[in-house]
Amino acid sequence: MHKSIILTAFCSLLLWQAQAQDLYMPRDIKRAYTKETRSLDGRPGKNYWENHGHYTISITALPPDRTVKGVEQITYYNNSPDTLKRLNMKLILNIHRAGAARFSPADDNYLTPGVQIDEFTINGTKKDWDNKRAAATNQFISLPKPLLPHDSVKMDINWHFEVSKQSGREGMIDSTTFYLAYFYPRVSVYDDYNGWDTLPFLDAQEFYNDFNDYTLNVTVPKNYIVWATGTLQNPKQVLQPEYLKRLEKSFTSDSTIHVATAEDLAKKNITAQNDQNTWTWKATNVSDMAVGISDHYDWDAASAIVDDATNRRASMQSAFLDNSADFHHAVQAGRHSLSWLSHNWPGVPYPFPKMTSFQGFADMEYPMMVNDSHTDDIAFSQFVQDHEIAHTYFPFYMGINESRYAFMDEGWATTFELLIGTSEVGKEKAEKLYKGFRINGWIHDRATAEDLPIITPSSEQRGGYGNNSYGKPSLSYFALKDMLGDDLFKKALHFYMDQWNGKHPIPWDYFNAMSNGSGKNLNWFFNNWFFTNYYIDLDLRDVTKTDGGYTFAIKNIGGFAAPFDIIATYSDGTTGTFHQTPIVWEQNQKQISITVKTDKTIQSALIDGGIFMDADTSNNKWTAK
Repeated sequence: MHKSIILTAFCSLLLWQAQAQDLYMPRDIKRAYTKETRSLDGRPGKNYWENHGHYTISITALPPDRTVKGVEQITYYNNSPDTLKRLNMKLILNIHRAGAARFSPADDNYLTPGVQIDEFTINGTKKDWDNKRAAATNQFISLPKPLLPHDSVKMDINWHFEVSKQSGREGMIDSTTFYLAYFYPRVSVYDDYNGWDTLPFLDAQEFYNDFNDYTLNVTVPKNYIVWATGTLQNPKQVLQPEYLKRLEKSFTSDSTIHVATAEDLAKKNITAQNDQNTWTWKATNVSDMAVGISDHYDWDAASAIVDDATNRRASMQSAFLDNSADFHHAVQAGRHSLSWLSHNWPGVPYPFPKMTSFQGFADMEYPMMVNDSHTDDIAFSQFVQDHEIAHTYFPFYMGINESRYAFMDEGWATTFELLIGTSEVGKEKAEKLYKGFRINGWIHDRATAEDLPIITPSSEQRGGYGNNSYGKPSLSYFALKDMLGDDLFKKALHFYMDQWNGKHPIPWDYFNAMSNGSGKNLNWFFNNWFFTNYYIDLDLRDVTKTDGGYTFAIKNIGGFAAPFDIIATYSDGTTGTFHQTPIVWEQNQKQISITVKTDKTIQSALIDGGIFMDADTSNNKWTAK
């Protein structure tokens, strides 16, 4: 390589590093960059690592009995440079215990004894376990001998729990329909910037998991159907030939195949007629497993092409009560989601073999599954399902720490819901819903908590958590898209996603990757949107006549670098619109002057932010005297 090329590349690297250091970085995050597990150019560092587990889980669920029994083997691989003397186990279902810390009150139907460990062995050595003392959602266990770097440890766990009568993200949908999530003991994430993830689950903020390999065996009575994360390994053993044929047909069908209808269910001959059947599922390099079971849910399925290069199809399935009209549309709505997200935004082929929409009460995402509530509004049900399916990319394709940085996944799902919604119902309806559902409540709430910087860890928020996770970051993504233009924005987004697929990005990885991927120093923009207590409030101070046009003096009272339109009404009754991207705020984020060229006389002018709603629109207008 020529010396001048080497010098140019070296100088570029130094420039990236200098730019990346412009943003505030907490001390624990700085340490990760110092150790080169993360790189200032937005890539994983040369020393990046993450730990991994192989899970074999066998559960038995016999509704209406609410007790679920489990047997689990975990092989946990320590890929870190650290010697681990203990492991932190996540016992999420302990949130149901009486006295558990949680953000909201719980009634009797929510309460259960939590996770009950019956036996725990480590490398064959039995571990004493006191279920009364191990009552939290985190439980450290000491190891018989330290787990060295690049070594593994094997655990065998027998446990049981009661399915909560009150269903939310998991629980009993009805007496013979269960949705099981977060149901198995798992090893917490041990990462390069924070060590063990010990944040308690408080039934509000969401989750952070390693990418693991799973084999899941679910034993249920005959005539019960099981839907789960992953690929069903033994359909011939659990389904009667006719229903197996229908399921297989759906894998190549654009049209909805009714795998099991209400009439079929009434005949009680869909599954193998053993007293109990074991459904086996496998999934590799995923962050979690979830399960739905029922003896009276309809089963629809079809598929969609998600990768034009290979013609790969993904299965779209749905499980639901027959009288839920919206769910009869779920498969076709889901096919549209899988295809649209794959081909448009984010424009990355759907990475998994299937998606299942299960009727419950949560409006919640899981790898390859969504648990959505029924509504009488079919369009709104599709809107919710779009949002949950969009989560496939963040936090599942990208292993987001939702517990600390919810805006890194919820903000993107909120962004994608508007983009896909526009293709479904049109720009006007989609933006009206976005503004009413995502933005209006924030921009008109003067509470201090609503102005906390987006970068504030989600785990430290209560008031303001929702808007800091959904609407505000979504607006930042739309503002950046507006500033860069679709092509460059997508190029930068794909650079970020390519670098961090299957890994654990943090906000600074996003900031650095978007700057590197776009070839622009975006730190002024990220500092403005993520590290300040700004909001949106523009003041059109004055409009003055200049040679060949007009100059608009605009004060940024709220502070956010938001795009906006200047809509001028001329003396002849016509109007002109002059769009301004956030780049106008790069040099001065407090006040600017915008000059537009026109031969006409302006009688009045208006600032309109569109989805970037203004906290005080009374100062957005100017009228000539």
